[in-house]
Amino acid sequence: MQESRTGLLDRIERIGNRLPDPALLFLLLVVVVWLLSALLSGFAYEHIDPRTGSPLVVQNLLTGTALTTFFSNLVGTFVGFHPLGVVLVAMLGIGVADHTGFIRAALRSLLLRTSPKLLTPMLLFIAIVSHSAVDAGYVLVIPLGAVIFQAAGRHPLTGIAVAFAGVSGGFSANPLPSALDPMLQGLTQSAAQILDPDITINPLNNWFFTGSSTLLIMLVGWFVADRIVEPRLVRLQVDGDFSEAPKLDAMTAAERRGLRFALLAMGLGLLLLALSAWPESSAWRSPAGPLTAADAPLMKSIVPLIFLVFLMPGVVYGYVAGTVQSHRDVVVGMTQAMSGMGYYIVIAFFAAQFIAEFGRSNLGALLALEGASILQAAALPASVTIIAVVLMTTLVNLFIGSSSAKWALLAPILVPMLMQLGLSPDLTQAAYRVGDSSTNIITPLMPYFPLVVVFCQRYVRSTGIGTVAAMMLPFSLMFLLFWTIFLLLFWAAGVPLGVQASYGYPG
Repeated sequence: MQESRTGLLDRIERIGNRLPDPALLFLLLVVVVWLLSALLSGFAYEHIDPRTGSPLVVQNLLTGTALTTFFSNLVGTFVGFHPLGVVLVAMLGIGVADHTGFIRAALRSLLLRTSPKLLTPMLLFIAIVSHSAVDAGYVLVIPLGAVIFQAAGRHPLTGIAVAFAGVSGGFSANPLPSALDPMLQGLTQSAAQILDPDITINPLNNWFFTGSSTLLIMLVGWFVADRIVEPRLVRLQVDGDFSEAPKLDAMTAAERRGLRFALLAMGLGLLLLALSAWPESSAWRSPAGPLTAADAPLMKSIVPLIFLVFLMPGVVYGYVAGTVQSHRDVVVGMTQAMSGMGYYIVIAFFAAQFIAEFGRSNLGALLALEGASILQAAALPASVTIIAVVLMTTLVNLFIGSSSAKWALLAPILVPMLMQLGLSPDLTQAAYRVGDSSTNIITPLMPYFPLVVVFCQRYVRSTGIGTVAAMMLPFSLMFLLFWTIFLLLFWAAGVPLGVQASYGYPG
């Protein structure tokens, strides 16, 4: 059984690695979108686009006007590609912290106090909690996962897989509320009010379920990483630029002193942030008052804050430990961090063009609405309907990366439809979140997927799309299976999904 499973993953890896380089793949996909848009734009569709209230129209992107629009927006599309700015700004601060030795010292101190057997659940928990900081996990936790595992004598790609599984595969598992909760709640409430104008949805309507899911994802991810993924990865030779594992020797007096002062600087910075955010009149809060709302300045400043949170202790550690002599060393750290991101910048250029063109064509909207129509026509039993919602979401997730964009399309169809079947908007949203998270880690079209490939190539030069897909597929399938079962058990036991949440409609 083990050999059969390994053989399947090996075949997936070989096939995946035969795909073109991610940059060329995204370029080819742009051409495919153009051709499909031209082909399908000649048909009329009965679907109503929930974003506009008008009949859905597939836009032909091969017209002269569409092509000139594409080229005139080429630079703006690239510069405005959200993951690009997130990655580069965060990496500036992280680069300094790494160059001065602060990150390595902190990890050595952590590893000297942590049992290697508990590294997997510890990293999974950190990755899951990182969702509260929006996209921080992708640029911070995933690369650190490789460093931690390599320093502990384990394969660095296992650390990347575990961190990626927690950050992206467990995206909807979080013991802490995040900006995603009110964002999805707002779309769910708007969709529910199509049928019931007086209904209100609590922003924490799935909190009990997502919080409890943290333990589930940790346990399932721990089993998959240690029993399925790592035994297969040990065959891959670490031959990249980071092939030498960080030393776990006892720390010197200078390193310990530098780490103490650096952590003190980080703590003071976080304390000042907390004190400035605490008052009800704080400028960090949204106009409505919450700190975690999507429009709160605090949520919008997460990436710059990551930059500062790592820059300050990195500089302090460097001066105290003697690894930094002047400000020029700090600039060198930033420069080296940017030089290592060159390949990702190239991929990001082509990924940005594909995502923009796919959205402009309305092909994603057509796919989502067709799937919802099929589900409605099937008239399945309630529990089977919820499973179908999960599975349909996983399919749509392979083509549309943004969680809010998918739910903006699906909610106005699924929420009222299931309300008419007696199922609450809270349950429909929970089913969507399970499906949305589970397949994030296996689609190359997810904006941060190429970044994970780049991180892997630092350790194993031959890493390609197939390597990452085969590495993450066991996580994806196991999360999908056990998380769906977990939701059904929650429902069967009558455990509340969240604050003021229900399973039936009317509740």
